[in-house]
Amino acid sequence: MKPFAYVRPERTEEAIDRFAAQPGARFLAGGTNLVDLMKLGVAGPPLLIDINGLPLDAVEETAAGGLRIGATARNSDVAAHPLVRVRYPALSQALLAGASPQLRNAATTGGNLLQRTRCPYFQDASKPCNKRAPGSGCPAREGVHRDLAVLGHSAHCVATHPSDMAVALAALDAEVRLRGPAGERTVPVAEFHRLPGDRPDRDTVIEDGELITGVTLPAPPSGARGAYRKARDRASYAFALASVAAVLTVEDGRIGHAALAFGGLAHKPWRARAAEEVLRGAPATAETYRRAADAELAAAEPLRDNGFKVPLARNLAVSVLHDLASRTDTTG
Repeated sequence: MKPFAYVRPERTEEAIDRFAAQPGARFLAGGTNLVDLMKLGVAGPPLLIDINGLPLDAVEETAAGGLRIGATARNSDVAAHPLVRVRYPALSQALLAGASPQLRNAATTGGNLLQRTRCPYFQDASKPCNKRAPGSGCPAREGVHRDLAVLGHSAHCVATHPSDMAVALAALDAEVRLRGPAGERTVPVAEFHRLPGDRPDRDTVIEDGELITGVTLPAPPSGARGAYRKARDRASYAFALASVAAVLTVEDGRIGHAALAFGGLAHKPWRARAAEEVLRGAPATAETYRRAADAELAAAEPLRDNGFKVPLARNLAVSVLHDLASRTDTTG
């Protein structure tokens, strides 16, 4: 590991100022991804700014009936929080599906959102990779890509975003709260991560020097049920081959509110807008769920070895929607 400096500020403004004063600095919270990349030689920041001492770990109800989750709140604490478990079960389930208990005890809300996309070529500093060295190429397209993207990829990158939590947050219409040299702003989680295009080195829309201070969730729709389901190669500690987060209301046999997001299929959590259009107002039937999933996945462009992800994601979506509708219908 290359030498680096380390500071632990006590105020948010101090952390932002220290970042601005040192080009290439990185914020450090749980470190479960950044430290790994430093050990692999993929990342080499000259300065780590440890934000664990900042007052950003609260989980609080908002005046509007939503929830505010601080950037340094631990994944394990958020998953077990009573308000999360009752009002946002998809988020709790997504967090519990991610990593191991030990990693969840270290990982944070902000750090989870800022995970770098997982690709064996990105993590191997001896291989070319447009994410790590723009213009060097994407060997994954013709090489090992079984676990990689089928939606929204480009000639420059086919990596997938690894977060389970972010998929649930996208379906829940959550917003990321940012603070930086230019002040504060919020970005919808569904728009926070980028598709690769010709700049796969940029995973998110976060600007240089901005710090995630937290995530805000709106109040859930009345009568809504939510769930998160993940398909992976083994039952524990594995990234999603495909995953689905959904929030649904059903009344008198018809779907009202419908929000759906896929994980494991793209460079970002994939909010399934086309599927939602099919679902809203339609009968709560297996045929509707199939049509909705097919409408979204029609845009898929699988590579040589990952076409199985399309029917896998379709079946996950149909299964989750069926289970939610059976528990949500207020008929009678």
